[in-house]
Amino acid sequence: MKAPLQITLRDMPHSDAIEAAIRKRAEKLEQISDNILRCHVVIEATHRHKHQGKHYQVRIDVTVPGDEIAIGRDPTERGDREDVYVAIRDAFDAAK
Repeated sequence: MKAPLQITLRDMPHSDAIEAAIRKRAEKLEQISDNILRCHVVIEATHRHKHQGKHYQVRIDVTVPGDEIAIGRDPTERGDREDVYVAIRDAFDAAK
């Protein structure tokens, strides 16, 4: 990656473990394509469900020469988005 990985956590406290999981996945993504210029990952804890735990929405913006790719995983698509690590995994799998 030409630019450093950007990680933004919204409506949730900073977590070294979450950042480490994101960095690990980003490194694997970079192994697939060495043309990645920039990668920005945003994780947002949503508060839409009163009786269930928090759900996590993950968005990955990847810039490659001549194009920008946006991957978004909606927490309402599947019930397992209550686990931030599953949400991260699924978003990066979609990015591949």
